[in-house]
Amino acid sequence: MNLVKRKFRSSAVKAIETNSPPVAVPTLTHRDFESDQDKRWCPGCGDYSILKQTQKILPDLGIPREQLVFVSGIGCSSRFPYYMNTYGFHTIHGRAPTIASGLKATNPDLSVWVITGDGDTLSIGGNHFIHLLRRNFDINVLLFNNQIYGLTKGQYSPTSEVGKITKSTPAGSIDNPFNPISIALAAGATFVARSLDRDTKHLPVMMKAAFEHKGTSFVEIYQNCNIFNDGAFFTYTEKATKADNVVLLEHGDPLIFGANLDKGIRLNGFQPEVISLNGDSTYATDDLITHDQFTEDPTLAHFLSRMTENEELPLPIGIFRSIQRPCYEDALTQQIDTQKEKKGEGNLESLLNAGDTWVVD
Repeated sequence: MNLVKRKFRSSAVKAIETNSPPVAVPTLTHRDFESDQDKRWCPGCGDYSILKQTQKILPDLGIPREQLVFVSGIGCSSRFPYYMNTYGFHTIHGRAPTIASGLKATNPDLSVWVITGDGDTLSIGGNHFIHLLRRNFDINVLLFNNQIYGLTKGQYSPTSEVGKITKSTPAGSIDNPFNPISIALAAGATFVARSLDRDTKHLPVMMKAAFEHKGTSFVEIYQNCNIFNDGAFFTYTEKATKADNVVLLEHGDPLIFGANLDKGIRLNGFQPEVISLNGDSTYATDDLITHDQFTEDPTLAHFLSRMTENEELPLPIGIFRSIQRPCYEDALTQQIDTQKEKKGEGNLESLLNAGDTWVVD
């Protein structure tokens, strides 16, 4: 099985292979990916930032627009395909992974992106989501997590915190929230990352890394809903508080954070704890957890994913896990080719008329 990332051939290369005159490949900019549709998001919504960052990175990927497809389900985030000047599907609630899987299976050369939200993916779409991850199609999933149902006007979602007061939980939610990163890891995802809608430096890096990964890539993006859940992530996005509440995951680096880079995370028994790294501290960087995103063992990634459930620990952002495994569409294509070699191309009409047949007058 070839695990090398599939690269789309340019028009010039195809022309050489077919002995046709070379065709100039246009240089694209972010404006080439902007559609003529009016954006129907609330002013100030975090979706605008994610859309803009996506449009900015696409020219760097070297893929023609006709080979890009954005697939969405239902929700505010799912209006995304309308605003992309590419192919796209606005599908049904929770079923974007299903449509995307079928598309990738029948046309593996397409670059397929699933745009979804916490309600769309983790509620009605939960089953479709986990099976996309376990099959490992070469598909990129961007999950906009605002911890609320925004399109239907502010009900609590599968990621809303316990005690969340909304229109559907006036006395406070009593549900334990899902942890999207933990679910992705448990389903066997080969690439798992997290970023923030307002971090315009970090988010594009995560998107590019997701694209370059051969297999299903999952990126959770904390996205502010300024109408129904405003400020849910400001602790992690605002300049005054971010440094002391966010730890950046970098492969091979110890977990260090803080405005002065004077805090770290070590393992005390089976529990993580924040320690000081100032001059008077008895600890050093050798005592800290060192990140390894490429290890096959998912234990460290799972451990990091659960840090969000302890308010005393910082929020990890970055790549939790990135490993290589065969992709479903490659195995499917190989299987079909093998059967063709054994039995020939086949004939649909002959198949339909094989065996017992009858005519209905």
